[in-house]
Amino acid sequence: MVFSNEPVVSVQQACIFQGINTILKDVTFTIEKDEFVFLIGRTGSGKSSLLKTLYADLPLIMGQARVAGYSIDKLKKKEIPYLRRKLGIVFQDFQLFPDRTVAENLYFVLRATGWKDKIKMKNRMIEVLMGVGLGGAASKMPHQLSGGEQQRVVVARALLNEPSILLADEPTGNLDPEVADGIFHLFQEINKKGTAILMATHNYELLKKHPYRILKCENARVLDSKTTTISLGNTGI
Repeated sequence: MVFSNEPVVSVQQACIFQGINTILKDVTFTIEKDEFVFLIGRTGSGKSSLLKTLYADLPLIMGQARVAGYSIDKLKKKEIPYLRRKLGIVFQDFQLFPDRTVAENLYFVLRATGWKDKIKMKNRMIEVLMGVGLGGAASKMPHQLSGGEQQRVVVARALLNEPSILLADEPTGNLDPEVADGIFHLFQEINKKGTAILMATHNYELLKKHPYRILKCENARVLDSKTTTISLGNTGI
């Protein structure tokens, strides 16, 4: 449980590894419950590794981190599903089941996270689809949807369990600019309702238009615009 005065993410002196390689070191930052934070950096700088650590896909061997009330550095394997029920995870490549309808994709997540009441499951499925502007899409197959609509399904899936934070890895990276803007505005609306957002992006225009706080992976460190001046030059994005 995240207590009212506890950040939804708190990372202290963490070192992040891929195998024997150090990807990031001495990582320290917090994210409050209602914050919107951009995560930027060159390809290979550690953005995805940081996100994977926060949702316990990479083990945290050195340092401390609490996410949605769970201590990642002490997390047991059997506890990982419980952590992920508190998170919404949005990927660039959708990861929808191509042979299942939109509704079946969402039901899969509900069943996997412990929902059993069919009426409550249906109501929640409809609620999240309405919330992302896809109220009529439940019976459609993913291939019948545009890229932007598929990403909205992914966002709906991430919202099923009312997460404390959305972790988004390049969620607009494969979309044309107009569609990407629509997805970004959807994230803003979700944030206004109290869900924290950590969004990895290479979209320099978003950073210019929306001066949210920035975390930047650079030279194996994570710089924080709250405490450090961060360059937004094209070479760093």
